[in-house]
Amino acid sequence: MKISLKPLKEQVIVITGASSGIGQATAREAARRGARLVLVSRNRQALDTLIEELKERGAEAIAVPADVGVYENHRKILDAAMTTFGGIETWINNAGVSIFGKLEEVAIEDQRQLFETNFWGVVYGSLTAASQLRLTGGAIINVGSEVSDRAIPLQGAYSASKHAVKGYTDALRMELEAENAPVSITLIKPASVDSGYVEHAKNYMDVEPRLPPPLYSPKAVADAILYAAEHPIRDVFVGSASKAVSVFGNSMPSLADKLFGRSMIKAQRSSRPAMPRHDALWDAGDMADSHTSAHRHVHQSSLYTELNTRWRGLFWMGAGVAAACAALRCLPRSGRRP
Repeated sequence: MKISLKPLKEQVIVITGASSGIGQATAREAARRGARLVLVSRNRQALDTLIEELKERGAEAIAVPADVGVYENHRKILDAAMTTFGGIETWINNAGVSIFGKLEEVAIEDQRQLFETNFWGVVYGSLTAASQLRLTGGAIINVGSEVSDRAIPLQGAYSASKHAVKGYTDALRMELEAENAPVSITLIKPASVDSGYVEHAKNYMDVEPRLPPPLYSPKAVADAILYAAEHPIRDVFVGSASKAVSVFGNSMPSLADKLFGRSMIKAQRSSRPAMPRHDALWDAGDMADSHTSAHRHVHQSSLYTELNTRWRGLFWMGAGVAAACAALRCLPRSGRRP
């Protein structure tokens, strides 16, 4: 069945993890383009502040305070969307949190809690969305990571959860395709993003954590997410760095182990001593939108991602022309003797 997605201005969109970072940027951009929004977060105050901001700009949006790690909360989210707007067109599973530290030092209960949000939150959201969208059509968009394909040290539990998200997303896509359900399933794989990600993470290290460069703005990820809300697409890498990490890790895994084992440990350790923090692993944490990378270069967009989304047709047309020209050059010239 051919999947047809509505323009954003005709959509009702659910966004989890909407009070900061990628979720907040996606909510703002979706509202600007005319979508009606159901915004989800554990932090009611931050959510209400965002809703007030969007309504002042003329947007239609409601807040649903909820923990995505609780299955029953997703029915509450869907019921709120149905009651207020009459349905949904896109469901974005974005909520997530990380832990910095060596796996042997990270408490098992903290690793389990991370999976409650990062993996089970995606599972519950996808199942709830699919139950409605297989009847009406639409899109489920899951936010993975560059570490969905290639694990890195010091964020082992996070890497494992994003691997699990990728496996679940791929399997759900195949099952819905097999039953000809009119549902698009997309996995977004951002590189490092300049958001409150580091502040919200739990830290087991003796220094403050940081993200390895290059860094991209949350808006760059939001643009990729909203492209997928209007265009059925399987995967979107945000940033050429994300694609490069995936290709390198899959094609030369042993070499990647050796290089990443050293370089990624160094890249994620700052020179600042670890400070007390109220992280977001077990509750909403300090959800103010603060950025640790104020003095580091942040890419506002990705040419690679643009070529593979908005300019996708021209990109592949150009690749086809280049391949055809290369093939013609390989052909023997007419009249040339062997």
